[in-house]
Amino acid sequence: MISLKFFGLLFVLINITSALYDSSDDVVQLSSTNFDRLVTDSDNVWIVEFFANWCGHCKSLAPDYKKAAKALKGVVKVGAVDCDEHKDLAAKYGVQGFPTIKIFTGKDSTAYQGERTAKGIAEAGLVAAKKKVKDQLDGKSSGKSSGSDKSSGGDEVVELTDSNFKKLVLDSDEPWLVAMVAPWCGHCKNLKPEYARAARELKGKFKLGQLDATVHTSTAQEFGVQGYPTIKYFPAGKKDRSSAEEYDGGRQSSGIVEWALSRFVENIPAPEVYELTSEDAAKKACENKPLCVVSILPNIYDCQADCRNGYIKMLAEQADKFKQKQWGWLWAEGGSQLAVEDALDIGGFGYPAMAAVNYKKMKYSILRGAFSKDGIYEFLRDLSFGRGNTAPVKGAQWPNINTITPWDGKDAEPIQEEDIDLSDVELDDIKDEL
Repeated sequence: MISLKFFGLLFVLINITSALYDSSDDVVQLSSTNFDRLVTDSDNVWIVEFFANWCGHCKSLAPDYKKAAKALKGVVKVGAVDCDEHKDLAAKYGVQGFPTIKIFTGKDSTAYQGERTAKGIAEAGLVAAKKKVKDQLDGKSSGKSSGSDKSSGGDEVVELTDSNFKKLVLDSDEPWLVAMVAPWCGHCKNLKPEYARAARELKGKFKLGQLDATVHTSTAQEFGVQGYPTIKYFPAGKKDRSSAEEYDGGRQSSGIVEWALSRFVENIPAPEVYELTSEDAAKKACENKPLCVVSILPNIYDCQADCRNGYIKMLAEQADKFKQKQWGWLWAEGGSQLAVEDALDIGGFGYPAMAAVNYKKMKYSILRGAFSKDGIYEFLRDLSFGRGNTAPVKGAQWPNINTITPWDGKDAEPIQEEDIDLSDVELDDIKDEL
C-alpha cells in the first residue's frame, strides 16, 4: 500500500518541477510575505516578473529572464512572483496578463515595455540603476514615497531604449517627439522640465519620449545624432526609420506644445457632418464632444438636392476649419425633428438655422447672423474663444429624436395632381344653385 507520506512527497516534487524558477537561479522568488521587505522597503532597484506556471509566454521568457538576472547580479535585483499563489500581489500591482514585468525603485514602479530578451531586460535594469544614482547625486528622493507606474522622471515622458524604440515609436500609430539627450549636456538639463511640462499638456494627443544617446548609441547613430539635445518628430500612422523629421520649434514648453498641436491638427481628419436620423446618429456625432453644432436645413421641396448639398458642403468646410476643437456636427430637415427645434428655439424664423449645444452643461447658442460661410465662421470663432450668448436647453436634457429614413440624396418627387372628371357635372344645375 502506498502511504500518504509518499503522495505528499510526490505533490511537493510536482510543484517544484513545474515552477519556472528555483533556488539555483539568480531569480529571487518573491511572495506576499517577503515582497515589501525585499522590494518596496529596500534601497535596491528591482526587476520583477509577475507570471503563471501555465502561461506559455512565461515559459518562453524564463531562459532569457534567468540570463538577465545572472548578468545583473550585484547591480540590480531580479525577482519573480507566482501569481497563482500570490493573487493579492497581482491585484495590488494591476497585473492583467502574463508575463508582466515591472521595475521597482522603492515604492515607485514602472511597467517594462521593451523586448522580452535578456539584453532588453538587462538594459532596462541598467537605465533604472543609472537614474537612481543620478537622482541621489542630485539630492532627490530614492522612491520611498507611495506611487504607481510612472514614465521617465514621474512625468509623461516615456523612457526609450535601443530595445524598445521600434515597438513603442515605429510600430505605434501615434505621433511622437523624441529627445535624444546626454546626461552631462547643459542644454538637455534646461530642456527637461519644459519637455516634461509639454508632455503633460499634450497627453492623449502626442507622445513624448526621451533617449539617453550616450547609452543607447545604436539608435542615436541610426538617426544621425551629432549634438544634444536632438529632437526628432515621427508622424502619426504607419512609419519606419526614414519617417523621422527634424523638430524645428522652440525649447520652451509653450513652443513645443504649439508646434506639436499644429502637426496634430494637420493629421486628424475633419469630423463628418451627420444627418440627424436617430438617437444613435446623435450619439455617434456628438457624445463626449465639447460642442455639437446642429443645423436645420430647408425642406427638400423648398431646396432641392443641389441646394441642400451646397449647404452640407459648406458645413463640412467649416467642420474642417474647426477640426482641432473636436466638435460634433449634425443636420436635419426642417420639420423632421420638431422636438429638437423646440428645445433649441431654432427654426421658428425659417430655415436654414443653426445652434451649438454644450452637451455637459445643457446650454446652447444660436446663430443670429447670416447662414453663410462668413456668418457661420464668425459665429463659431466667437464660440471657440468662449464668447456668445447662451441659454439653457428646454427641459435640461437632450430632446427626443425621431427615427426617420435618411435622405437618399435625390430631388423631391414632384407632387402628383389628380385629374378631376367634370363630365358628369351639369353646369345648368350649378347655375341654379348659385
